[in-house]
Amino acid sequence: MYKYLSKVNSPKDIKKMNLEELDLLAKDIRKFLVKSVSQTGGHLSSNLGAVELTLALHKVFDSPKDKIIWDVGHQAYVHKIITGRKDEFKNLRKLNGLSGFLKEEESEHDIFDAGHSSTSISAGLGMGCARDLSNENYDIIAVIGDGALTGGMAFEALNLLGDLKTNITVILNDNEMSIDKNVGGVSHYFSDLLKNSYINQMENRIEKLLSITSTGEFISNTAYKIKGKITSSFAPQESELIDSLGINYIGPVDGHNIEELIRVFNNSKTKKGPKFIHVITKKGKGYKFAELEPDKYHGVSKFDYREGVKPSSSISISSVVGTKLSKMADKDNRVVAVTAAMPSGTGLNIFQKKYPNRFFDVGIAEQNAVTFCAGLAKNGYRPYFAVYSTFLQRGFDQIIHDVCLCSRNVTLLIDRAGLVGNDGETHHGMFDLSYLNMIPNITVMAPKDTRELEQMLDLSLKIEGAIAIRYPRGNSYFIDTVLSCKDENTNKIVSNDENANKIISNNESNTKRKSELFEVGSYEVLNYGRDIAVLAIGRSVKEALDAQKILKEEGIEITVVNSRFLKPIDEKLLDEIFKTHKTIVTVEDNVVTGGFGSRINSFVTQNKYDVDIYNIGIPEEFIKQGSQEELYDIAGISANKIAEKIRSIFA
Repeated sequence: MYKYLSKVNSPKDIKKMNLEELDLLAKDIRKFLVKSVSQTGGHLSSNLGAVELTLALHKVFDSPKDKIIWDVGHQAYVHKIITGRKDEFKNLRKLNGLSGFLKEEESEHDIFDAGHSSTSISAGLGMGCARDLSNENYDIIAVIGDGALTGGMAFEALNLLGDLKTNITVILNDNEMSIDKNVGGVSHYFSDLLKNSYINQMENRIEKLLSITSTGEFISNTAYKIKGKITSSFAPQESELIDSLGINYIGPVDGHNIEELIRVFNNSKTKKGPKFIHVITKKGKGYKFAELEPDKYHGVSKFDYREGVKPSSSISISSVVGTKLSKMADKDNRVVAVTAAMPSGTGLNIFQKKYPNRFFDVGIAEQNAVTFCAGLAKNGYRPYFAVYSTFLQRGFDQIIHDVCLCSRNVTLLIDRAGLVGNDGETHHGMFDLSYLNMIPNITVMAPKDTRELEQMLDLSLKIEGAIAIRYPRGNSYFIDTVLSCKDENTNKIVSNDENANKIISNNESNTKRKSELFEVGSYEVLNYGRDIAVLAIGRSVKEALDAQKILKEEGIEITVVNSRFLKPIDEKLLDEIFKTHKTIVTVEDNVVTGGFGSRINSFVTQNKYDVDIYNIGIPEEFIKQGSQEELYDIAGISANKIAEKIRSIFA
């Protein structure tokens, strides 16, 4: 089926192929990618655009001796195929299967683990300095793209690279896209370079002429200086940014012309010092659906490759946020929305269409986004920064220094909190409750379901100071909050249990849950049981309620509390719970260290309550990839595992 791909099991097989065979191999790889990813899900359009680039890299350079470092990693599927892993693609991103990103433990050709952007140049520069200190001899190539140059870390590394003059090659895989359309001055800068492709054609012709007439390193280097003088006399100065850093700019180069790529890579190997090769590719190349809508095919679930990805009938939690925020903006012109290169992923594309002048995409630059929001808040606006939990980690200092220290009215909408599933370790949002827990001057909320998330958004406009609302990946869902010991029609308690009457009567949130906004720091009793009290937060509330149903059939009755605030906590309700229950269990989809459970532990200790307390959360270890259901079970925070833990405590 794949005539040429079947011959490739390592980079050595690429080196044996001529240009015609490599072009045919590229077609095989694209067919393989489309069919394979349609069966497993994964990152498609970015990999379709990197086929010829990857083949040329492995044709010219000698991996793993030469270090090819891929930024982010979701553009490295072709690299995985070439380096002997094509047969493992049937288990791509599955539990114990092939990772969707770079993994050093997976192959000697995966030089540096990556799942976040803008890291490759820094890593390559560090390796280059280590190589030189050890008097070793090999090439280092950092491949960066998909908008990663909008990340400040990449420019910090370029600045240092130009200063140290280390001999490494930076390749910009420029497809003018990250997940959504690239934004900002850097993107415009490289786009302007494309407008002067006639100069590059002239440069290529001169280079070919010089390669024929020049012999010896001295003559060759002199010839290239002459070439630079000739072309610069015709060219505008768009490449001055890279050149001014002390880095030799080469390009733009056609990223789908293998012959041209090989020639440029071979020539660059002869030049000492830092090089920056600007390669132009088309995201989604070779698959018509992905070419037309590359953002839609950036990350896909299973689909029929013959028909393309069909619209989902489900409503995502992210889109609920975008819709709700738009409605809030209708009534309050202070509401503005901010994203770090992910309007579609966070649902803010909905807000963007309705209020383009109050929507800001700062690029892949989370640090900048947080402080940018602080500036907006300083001048009276109410900014909402929607960001994946795993990426917000990059703005940790800015949250402390620029938002919380001065109690700015900034709301962090923390998407993909908890275990996200198939993207694995680099993308799980399992640390946010822990690091937010220790920061002063911030209100932290986690809704039990989508309805409560909307209520929290409404409540956020009434709160002064920094706010964080964290919610999971997935589709919109609602929890039936009718108490098992309360008659929904009469709103009267039907239990004869004295403790149930006391707790529920004193918990005002139970009578307000459906319409009115709850108070800041108020918890909600969802079920009363005399044996054990379970305090759950966020998505874990759903798991705790499911565990309650399992245990009820076994004769174990548990109270389930929706502890929707990490900060502040509901001290009044907790006092009632701790006086009526001797055994307390906390549940969260966050690492157990320093999170919600730790906060409850401190409250118990400070007030000297006579209770036994157990914390259920994600173990202090990195959780690998798999479906969300599989990972919740592995981490011990699924309904079944919670029930198992409570069963052992009760016994």
